[in-house]
Amino acid sequence: MRRAFGIALLLLMAAMPGASAESPHGGQVRTASAASPALGEDIRYTVYLPRGYDRDTVRRFPVLYLLHGRGDTMTAWTRVKPELDRMIARREIPPVLAVLPDAPWSGRGNYYVDSAHTGGRPVETALTRDLVSHVDSTYRTVRQRDARLVGGYSMGGAGALRYALAHQDTFGHALVLSPAVYTPLPPAESSAREFGAYGSGERLFDEQVYRRLNYPALLPLLRKEIPTRLYIAVGDDEWPNPDPAEARHDIDFESAALYNSARRGPGVTAELRISNGGHDWKVWTPAFADALRHFAPSLRSSCGC
Repeated sequence: MRRAFGIALLLLMAAMPGASAESPHGGQVRTASAASPALGEDIRYTVYLPRGYDRDTVRRFPVLYLLHGRGDTMTAWTRVKPELDRMIARREIPPVLAVLPDAPWSGRGNYYVDSAHTGGRPVETALTRDLVSHVDSTYRTVRQRDARLVGGYSMGGAGALRYALAHQDTFGHALVLSPAVYTPLPPAESSAREFGAYGSGERLFDEQVYRRLNYPALLPLLRKEIPTRLYIAVGDDEWPNPDPAEARHDIDFESAALYNSARRGPGVTAELRISNGGHDWKVWTPAFADALRHFAPSLRSSCGC
């Protein structure tokens, strides 16, 4: 009973604004905010700090930026804390920080881009510039692209992919889980058309904007001398569109197409994993752990000596 109460208390503390909690065998979770000149408001985020972070004042750490899916919040990614604790304790990966930004703009359907819609916001600039700058000035991070990973699932997977390709100088690794990416255009029922992320003026969706921001337009622009490492994972039970003409847009199909396009991009190395499961954490949690083990040798860390 006491053990159960203690666990419940830790979880409650972690969910409280500004609170932190460190388990005896793991890291701590805090909530905080970062000023964003681009947005004119703060970015709320949750941060995972590895065990002993506050006691070690010298060592610097790589950072994982983890983007949630459409309609979710920054708390969604907190479920991977046990995985981080376990892998760090077993030395499968180096100690890392994980930053989980909240993205409430455009009805939580902003796709992590700078929107040209009248109701849109410069989300991409806010996260890739303002948030990264804040994190590097607030925490003991390794301030190099090879020490930064951006990851996400669904809408967040689309955001992680774009950030890795459009911001090569900032991110060296991307974890792309069941990404809501579609080529050449999203299907009619896709939320990419609904919230103004790819809009222009009063139009919620603009085909030219979407094509310009989507990955096929970014791959040829990559610099070969700067390695970009992608890990793409998807379940084999993704929702099948009932219209055979739209089968091309099933996310498992799109993920395979992404992999085969990206691996041919300048300086890109890519991995594809297809596992048993759907559009959920039964696929994403083990893929997250496997991706970190895969990236560990190239994820730069430093003692700060």
